[in-house]
Amino acid sequence: MARQSISLTKPNDEWLKDQVNKEEYSSKSELVNDLIRQARKQQAQIDWIKAKLEKAEKSGFTNDTKEQILKQSKSLLNG
Repeated sequence: MARQSISLTKPNDEWLKDQVNKEEYSSKSELVNDLIRQARKQQAQIDWIKAKLEKAEKSGFTNDTKEQILKQSKSLLNG
């Protein structure tokens, strides 16, 4: 595992220490790695949503009503 040295602001360092003291995590390193994993997962979700929105924008507009769109969506979900 790569070893890093980072500087933290006092409030961030206190928060990390508090989490470790509460035994939520066994070390600051474990907590920082978990935060990075969460951020990476969140970014993957954002990228997925962005791709879906871009695809939808490129497909054009529809004249369907809300009810028609909902019916089509339910039909696709239910097979």
